[in-house]
Amino acid sequence: MDRFLAHLPIGAEPVPFDGSGIPGWEIFPFEGDLRIKTLEPPVLPEPPRDGEEGPDTCRTCADPERGAIWSDERWVLRHAGGPTAVPAVLLLWPRAHHDFADLPPDLAAELVPLQQRVEKAIHALGGIARVHITKVGDGASHMHWWFVARPEGLMQLRGSCLVLWDDILPRQPEDTWRAVLHAVAETMAAGGGTAHA
Repeated sequence: MDRFLAHLPIGAEPVPFDGSGIPGWEIFPFEGDLRIKTLEPPVLPEPPRDGEEGPDTCRTCADPERGAIWSDERWVLRHAGGPTAVPAVLLLWPRAHHDFADLPPDLAAELVPLQQRVEKAIHALGGIARVHITKVGDGASHMHWWFVARPEGLMQLRGSCLVLWDDILPRQPEDTWRAVLHAVAETMAAGGGTAHA
């Protein structure tokens, strides 16, 4: 068995939480009896992610403007598909088909300044305490960075559980969500590029 799997209870009855880690934190969004799923055996080789076989198999490359709220000649900022519970959930993609490991140096040099621009545009909405920025990449090989805004004052939503809270809290009204997209897009466009929202 692989060295990273040998210690895991694959296929065995799960052990209850011991109270340490995220389930014991005050920011964990659930309480009461929760049951851990049985850990399934590894799937090897892993199935390919969307676009892993190249741009011709990539949904992002097939429709680069889908969900776009702002873009320039090299980058696209998109919404996550519909109203969210938290103020904003946005994704930043390069137009060219790259994952982080093969991002060319010129695009890599633009990435952090652009991430800063997106974060500042979200903060410009007002009422935003933090913007979480993360890259996951298990679903698509076309690199994308997530921006998830935590509303000011909701201390329970701090930290890594923010995306869980977004999934379980009521969604904001569509007109509010669209106004947020518009405001972020306009702020981004003031620094260059085109607003689409």
